[in-house]
Amino acid sequence: MSSLNKYIAIAWISAKSNLAYVGEVGSRLFFLSVILYIFMRLWEVTFANAGATAFSGYTLAEMIWYMAITESIMMSSPRITPLVDEDVRTGAIAVQLVRPMSYPLFRLASNLGEQAVRFVITALAAASIATLLVGPPRHLLEGLLLAALSLPLAFALDFLGYMLVGLLAFWLEDTTGVALIYSRLTMIAGGMLLPLELFPESIGALLKALPFSCIVYGPSRLFVHPDSAALAHLLLNQIIWIVILSLAVAAVYSKGVRRIALNGG
Repeated sequence: MSSLNKYIAIAWISAKSNLAYVGEVGSRLFFLSVILYIFMRLWEVTFANAGATAFSGYTLAEMIWYMAITESIMMSSPRITPLVDEDVRTGAIAVQLVRPMSYPLFRLASNLGEQAVRFVITALAAASIATLLVGPPRHLLEGLLLAALSLPLAFALDFLGYMLVGLLAFWLEDTTGVALIYSRLTMIAGGMLLPLELFPESIGALLKALPFSCIVYGPSRLFVHPDSAALAHLLLNQIIWIVILSLAVAAVYSKGVRRIALNGG
């Protein structure tokens, strides 16, 4: 079996195993339904009080659909950090070192397989809820295509961020606090609840330059406002940040593995 086939098999196994947790899927979808309904009512009141039909180019329907995609991305993200943290703290990662595969790539394949299934299920539920609340989106097929093209890189970028946090377990006793800070940064700076256009211009420009926007805001905006030029710009930014974070993960992992060797495993 070639190296690539091994990682594809890992992703496939991870995807299939995720389908077995029906209860967890049900609870996630129930939470998603409540969140979308609450925010739809909040935005209805906001639009009504302001007497506006749109904010920064987003109508009420587009705002709800934007949130449906951002919530689907965030809720489908597997929490890889606790797994890496545990592997490092318990020494289980030493076993991985003797296997004929890269530990970071093993985790990446497993993560992508799981997230793909979780996202499809969550997004279908979110789309059903959003359709019931505000009707179908205006540019469904085009938006779906452009968002789909950007999502694999968004998932990979999301993984790299959490992987980097998890590898800090080589030096920290517990990375839970760092992971919590990172997840909140992704939510706020990534534009989960508010499109970045609604931030003050200087702040919005800064947030768009950070990797978080490439994970959440970029794909979600493409869905409601499909634009091929915006897609090209997003893909370029995603690739740049993936290269940067991949180098960071490789450097931290390499240094951490040397610590294992120096300490005798």
